[in-house]
Order: sequence, then structure tokens, then C-alpha cells
Amino acid sequence: MSDTKSKPELPEGSQHTKPKQDNDPASENSADKPASVDTQPPEKKMQSKPVKQKPMAQAAKLRSRHRRLIISFFVAVLAPLIVAAWYMYTRAQDQYVSYVAFAVRSEDVSSNLDLFGGIGALGSGTSEDTDILYEFIQSRELVRSADSELDLRKIYSETYGIDPVFSFNRDGTIEDLASYWKNMVKIFYDSGTGLIELRVHAFNPDDAKKVSEYIFTRSSAMINELSAIAREDATRYAREELDRSVARLRAARQAVTEFRSRNQIVDPAAEIGAQTGLLTALETKLSDALITFDLLKDSAGENDPRLEQAVLRIEVIRQRIDEERQKFTSSDSEGKNYSTLVGEYEGLAVDREFAEQAYLAALASYDSALIEAQRKSRYLAAYIKPTLAERPEYPKRMIVVALIGGFLFFAWSIGALIYYAIKDRR
Repeated sequence: MSDTKSKPELPEGSQHTKPKQDNDPASENSADKPASVDTQPPEKKMQSKPVKQKPMAQAAKLRSRHRRLIISFFVAVLAPLIVAAWYMYTRAQDQYVSYVAFAVRSEDVSSNLDLFGGIGALGSGTSEDTDILYEFIQSRELVRSADSELDLRKIYSETYGIDPVFSFNRDGTIEDLASYWKNMVKIFYDSGTGLIELRVHAFNPDDAKKVSEYIFTRSSAMINELSAIAREDATRYAREELDRSVARLRAARQAVTEFRSRNQIVDPAAEIGAQTGLLTALETKLSDALITFDLLKDSAGENDPRLEQAVLRIEVIRQRIDEERQKFTSSDSEGKNYSTLVGEYEGLAVDREFAEQAYLAALASYDSALIEAQRKSRYLAAYIKPTLAERPEYPKRMIVVALIGGFLFFAWSIGALIYYAIKDRR
């Protein structure tokens, strides 16, 4: 009992521990291994390694940079957006739309003499004419003519005092009106099919329809002019050739007329025929007179007066024959004889005949070219005639306000990011 009291109590787990000896090889081996039992009491161990805790986060505060962002957001985004929404819903006037759509068509009508006569070829669009028409609708010429006939300035400036953004200033120039025209007349053109659709805006449905009808009428007239120009180009050479042949024929006939007036002979060939017939008749009479003279000479005496009359008759006939023959060889005061007149007339007649044949050929060529040109006629076919609106379609107020808001927000975001990125680098 005394032994147990004299021994001090050791902490639990320390009974089997041995003091470390410097030269003990077992202790060297045990140094490499971690100690299996901690000899320090738990109270001392907790006091030697205290736990460090981080301070609690402070409450978020509104700083000056946050205030600047909020103010800039209100100034750059909210305020303009409120103004835009107020204008769109209180000041912007309703716009009515008239639709019209058309295409340029070309009909190639086959002739009855073709292989498949009487069957018309299918209409085909002409892209060149459609391109010209597309540019014409946007041209200043059309705007000027529409303004002079429809008074576009009055149509689009009546609401300028209430809605200056979407209306036209009546004091604007023709350049301003042409620019405004592109905003009020929207063109949708499909180059593949050659179809053109117009969307004409106005502050009154009747005005919108009136403008769309005018555009269609002027476009149709312009296509007709293009068709006339094409026909003119196709027939110009044939017409020029016809004009030259007509002038040549006129000159040839004029030369024949002058020849007849100068020589007082309608037709030298007929004149020669008549002269030849006269000579033939005189020669026949001369033969009869000779026969009569021979008969009288055998039956009558030398002093018979019938013989003298027969001789006188023969001499007169011979003299007449000589005079008529001299017309073919003798020359007049101008040195011309029948042969020369006939040669000159034959030359004029040949020229006139050639001119007549050239005229007939040129006329046939011109008629053929004209028929060929008329076979290909262009016209403007409207598959949507100008419509009359019953309710306004524009402006799209909600879409416009949303686009303005999105643009302002993105512009403000990008500006804020750039500003603070530059500021943070400093």
C-alpha cells in the first residue's frame, strides 16, 4: 500500500515511454518514424496552436463610381429613351401604305409563216429594262415630275408642325425631296425574277394610293418609250436605206420629166415607132405610085398628062421619105438628133427603172424590219395594282423604341467599360 502511494501517477499512455538515449540504435531507428503517442497534454497542445479567424466582411456601400454610373445611365439611356417613347406615342403621325407590284414583260409573237405559226412565245422578263426601271423610280426626274403634278411637298409637309421627324420641310430643295422620297417609297427588287414591289408611305391613304398610281403610270410610259427606242434602233438602218432609195427614184423621175419638157417628146421610143410606121406607109405608097406609073407608061402616050402626075407623085413621095429619114440622122440647133435623144432617154429610163427596183427592195426591207420590231413588244404588267390602306401600319412605335433603347444601352455599356478600363490602367 505504501508503494502505491509513493509512486506518482503518470498520464495515460506515458507508462510505456522510455527516455531517449543518445547512443541507442533503436532510438535512431525510431527517429525516422513518427511518434505514435503524443506526450503533451491536450490543454497544453491547444494553447500552443491557436486558431486564427479572418475578420467579417463589411456591409457594401454606394461609392462615387457607382453614383456616376447610375447618373450616366440615366442621362445616356433612360432620358433619351423616355423622350423617344414620348415622341413616338404622342407626336409621330400615322403612316398609311399603298402596295403596287409589277414586272417588265416582253412578248415575242410568232409569225403565221413560222414553223409553228399562230403560237405565241411565252412572255419573258427583260432584266436590262427592269434595272433601268429600278433606277428610274429613285431618280430625281421622277420626283420632280411627281412634285409638279401631285404637289409632293404639300402631301408630305402637312404634318411638319406636329411631326418634324417623319414629315418633310416644305422649304427643302429638290435634293432634300429626293432624299425624303427614298424614305417614303421603298423598293423591293428581285433581280432573279425581275419583279419589283413598291411600298408607298403617306399620312393619308388616298395620298399613298395616288402616289403609287402615278409611279406605275410613269413607269409604264417609260417602258413604252424604251420599247419605241428599241423599235427605232431596229428599223433605223432600213428606214435610212428607204429614204435614200426614195430620193434616188425622185431624182430619176425628175430627170425624165425635164427631158420631156426640154425636147417636147413624151416617149422617144413611141415617137420612133410612129416615125417608122410613117416611113413604111410612104414606102408602100411609093411602090403603088411606081406600079401605076409603069402601067400608064405602057398604055398611055408620051404627052398624056397622067404620066406627068404619076411622076410628080413619085417625086413627092420620095422627097417625103428622104425628109423623114433625115430626122434620124440630122441634128437640130443644139446638135442633137433622134439617135442622141433616144440614147439619152434610154439612159434616163434605165436609171428610173433601177431606182424603182431599189425603192421596192428598200420598202420591202423596211416593212420586214418594222414587222420584226413590232413582234417584240415590251409592256409593264402589274400583278398587284395600287392598294388603298384601311389602317396605318407605320411607324412601328414599339420596335423603334426598342431599337433606340438597345442602341443606347449598348453604347452606354461600351463607353463605361472603355472609360473604367482606361482609368484602372492609370
